[in-house]
Amino acid sequence: MTRPITAGVDGSEESLAALAWAAREAVRRGRPLRVVHAWEFQSAASAEVAGREAQEGWARDATAEAVRHVTQRHPHLDVTTDVLEGDTVATLAGAAAGAELLVLGSRGHGPIMGFLLGSIGQQVIVAAERPVVLVRAGDRPSAEVAGHEIVVGQQGGPQDSAAALEFAFGTAAARGATVRAVRAWTLPPVFAYSPASLKLLDEAGGLEPYEKKALAEALRPWRERFPDVHVVEHVEMGSAGQVLLSVAGTAQLMVVGRRAHRTAVGARIGSVAHGVLHHAGCPVAVVPHA
Repeated sequence: MTRPITAGVDGSEESLAALAWAAREAVRRGRPLRVVHAWEFQSAASAEVAGREAQEGWARDATAEAVRHVTQRHPHLDVTTDVLEGDTVATLAGAAAGAELLVLGSRGHGPIMGFLLGSIGQQVIVAAERPVVLVRAGDRPSAEVAGHEIVVGQQGGPQDSAAALEFAFGTAAARGATVRAVRAWTLPPVFAYSPASLKLLDEAGGLEPYEKKALAEALRPWRERFPDVHVVEHVEMGSAGQVLLSVAGTAQLMVVGRRAHRTAVGARIGSVAHGVLHHAGCPVAVVPHA
């Protein structure tokens, strides 16, 4: 079964940009597009609040209008639509489970249909088992041009960022784009040095050559799997979030991995992913890894 590109819509400008992005990606990858509207009944004592049937009607009308624009632009694209009532996070995470990736607007608004109000967007990212792409309002196809790269963050050993690298290379191959693989590094505290680590650093010729070697090793299997994808290896001293954002200006997509952290106040996606999602102007793909 071919996994679809799934887009969550809510009638907002942001979700319409996400839907347009998802449709273009579905065409590029030769996959069907699934459009999901997750809505929750809003009850209130006021007589001014519409009933369940009317609220569902609004959701269906908004979805149909959004899909109409997509099918006009991509008449040969296989599009299915689902308007689902239920908990927003659970519904969207469930939709992501069967998808190649889930695409959402980076913000939502509106008293009835905004599904990215508050922490909902972050909760969906944490709950989803598949990559989630966040798209801002105003995103245009003109950003997906030659010279604009797929930027991906790499850290740790080869397996630590394997999922993000696979996603970045696959996306670049579908678009004919360059991958810029970014590895940021900082000076470790003195007490972090051990005889074993000092030996590795000495063999590598120092800290920066060691980081370059680590990045090259992480990229090797993906270079072999995607030989036609041009790769730029970017190793820079600094925090990972700052280094990634420094090259975001020429990115058509930013790819970061995430390992969800659960705390007493809820789930968190990590400081790097959080910072990139808030400050990068381009779409951001958050890819889960073990």
